[in-house]
Amino acid sequence: MDATVDWLAERLSDCLSYEFELLDADVAHVAGYEHVECLTNGEPVKYTPRATQVCRREDGEWKVVHRHGDALDTPRPSA
Repeated sequence: MDATVDWLAERLSDCLSYEFELLDADVAHVAGYEHVECLTNGEPVKYTPRATQVCRREDGEWKVVHRHGDALDTPRPSA
């Protein structure tokens, strides 16, 4: 990781210009746990990732525009 940061630091420095253009402020986010049960290689497994979703209202309906999830635990056989 240090090598990557050093590589970036050598190439990116002294920001000369930055502008943020707001496209849409009608957004929301949700964060929680997803409880999933599915088949993996034909075997039932359960897992619970943390998930965050960003939603934007389009034509009066909320649409998920970004989702990130990461594992809390590894898949395990269903009981």
